[in-house]
Amino acid sequence: MATVSQLNNFPCKIVLTTPQHHKVNSKTSILPVNSINRTPNSIKKSQIFSKNSIRARPVFQVRAVDDDEWGPDREEEPVTESTGVAVAEEEKPKEVVEIESLKKALVDSFYGTDRGLKATSETRAEIFELITQLEAKNPTPAPTEALPLLNGKWILAYTSFPGLFPLLSRGQLPLVKVEEISQTIDAESFTVQNCVQFSGPLASSSISTNAKFEVRSPKRVQIKFQEGIIGTPQLTDSIVLPENVEFLGQKIDLTPIKGLLTSVQDTASSVAKTISSRPPLKFSLSNSNAESWLLTTYLDEELRISRGDAGSVFVLIKDGSALLTP
Repeated sequence: MATVSQLNNFPCKIVLTTPQHHKVNSKTSILPVNSINRTPNSIKKSQIFSKNSIRARPVFQVRAVDDDEWGPDREEEPVTESTGVAVAEEEKPKEVVEIESLKKALVDSFYGTDRGLKATSETRAEIFELITQLEAKNPTPAPTEALPLLNGKWILAYTSFPGLFPLLSRGQLPLVKVEEISQTIDAESFTVQNCVQFSGPLASSSISTNAKFEVRSPKRVQIKFQEGIIGTPQLTDSIVLPENVEFLGQKIDLTPIKGLLTSVQDTASSVAKTISSRPPLKFSLSNSNAESWLLTTYLDEELRISRGDAGSVFVLIKDGSALLTP
């Protein structure tokens, strides 16, 4: 015999019917059984049932039906999977969603600006507006009290500081490309290192500065530079030539030339090893211009916005963050 739970698995309709044996003659009165031995007065007091006072008990019949019998207007039950997705999206705070959207829009606006060097006035206005909106939603109102968040290596993604533009300009440094500008903060020793990495056709090198910082307010730190460092150049120690080259439609065999370059390769390798073994060149930065301040206006686990002298702005991304991926 089918159980109730099994019947629930089938679509069904409930049909209300009235059994034939419940029909009542309108001319006939029905008296209670125990009213036969009663007096007329007691009979009057008894309840007399007529056609109008007796209602047939409804009988319910259950029958299975096809899905089509419900008609085209039948409401579909919500799909569990789609409902689950909607709930997951609602669980994310609105503030977090807005911040993530602003961060993505800000990083996208840096495209083609070469860290701000090639940004047009319209692009700068757009970037400034996005920065202002993020600063208003800063999840870390006291960055200097959250030193673990400040700690680590930060990659410069954009700046309006004109002092860096000569370094970024290829016209000022022919054949030299700026690979990376970074700032490394050690929150335990209260030190900061700014570093610029260059690459050229024959070597790569870096220039960096070491500084100490002091906390002056919940958002502001005072930076005092102590020394500059010129990294040891890393030279190319080998010359690789193809077997042949094509010039004016003719192939030129370079095999004989390779023999002549053997001594050149040995010399280049020797020079590279000699220079690479030397320590970096350090120089002191003790003058009055070697001090600055920095105001952190936005900080989270992967993005930092700081403002410096003359209203310049710096946008830095934590090394290893997905925001660095194009």
